[in-house]
Amino acid sequence: SAYGRAVCSDVELSAGRAGYLAAMKFAITLVRHGETRYNKAKLLQGQGVDEPLSEFGFKQAKAAGQALSKVRFSHVFSSDLQRAKQTASAIVLNSCGRELEIICDVRLRERKYGIVEGKPLSELRALAKAAGQKCPNFTPPGAETVEDVQARAKDFFYYLCHLLPQTGKDNSVPDQIDSTAEHSGDFHTPLESVSSVDSHICDINDGNSDNAKDLIANVLVVSHGGFMLQWIRHFVEDLKCPLPPSFDPSKAFSVCPNAGISRFVITFDQVVSSSPQIVCDYLYKCSHLDGIGVQQDVFSI
Repeated sequence: SAYGRAVCSDVELSAGRAGYLAAMKFAITLVRHGETRYNKAKLLQGQGVDEPLSEFGFKQAKAAGQALSKVRFSHVFSSDLQRAKQTASAIVLNSCGRELEIICDVRLRERKYGIVEGKPLSELRALAKAAGQKCPNFTPPGAETVEDVQARAKDFFYYLCHLLPQTGKDNSVPDQIDSTAEHSGDFHTPLESVSSVDSHICDINDGNSDNAKDLIANVLVVSHGGFMLQWIRHFVEDLKCPLPPSFDPSKAFSVCPNAGISRFVITFDQVVSSSPQIVCDYLYKCSHLDGIGVQQDVFSI
């Protein structure tokens, strides 16, 4: 594929589960990158505009890192676009425990928006309206379809399902599995060496879900609003993940605010043909951003 890995079909996934899916449970913390100047101006970035975080975006990323500072991540993955990598770096700098290397994976990139990259969101909406369609299902010339983006998300998710039983709490990617992920080459000093935070209070099982015990891994993924939307749609619509009771269902398929945090606990039982059970602890959490200024609302593309 254009992203270096063929997307597994349902048949392939079912056949492959016998080889790697015994009983296991792991957590995914999904974070959208902090704000850029383009986000502020409501301009589409996609993949063609590789904009860094703004000053405010760095504050958001730091706040996300502080909110997650007691979570002992085993693996850190990021889109290779700089706004995501910078956000991941800020989170890792605040994380407890050992050094973690950020593994960049092109499958985590934002949706490619074709001719409207760098242009106002309003232009995308106008094109969709002229075509008698609604965003985000409208595909501008040169853009990925939402099905393309969800295929990338599904491919990455099942890649994790292959990877984690082999690596467990070790932040590594075996050569025989990895065909797209690349190490960023950026190691970070463990927080306890530069801060007064006591690393002994950190536990890989930190989390809200009653099902979050005995995790084989606790994974941080930093990505983009359009990509995350399609990943969450797969969890909710295809894998029947229930939304948290307090969450407004009308916002489930909206774009997460910058530096918003979501957390899922995934459980596979020993029945090879079964789908995973997914529990969402929280979706698009932004309370950690309350003290740093004006925030974006959750909005639909």
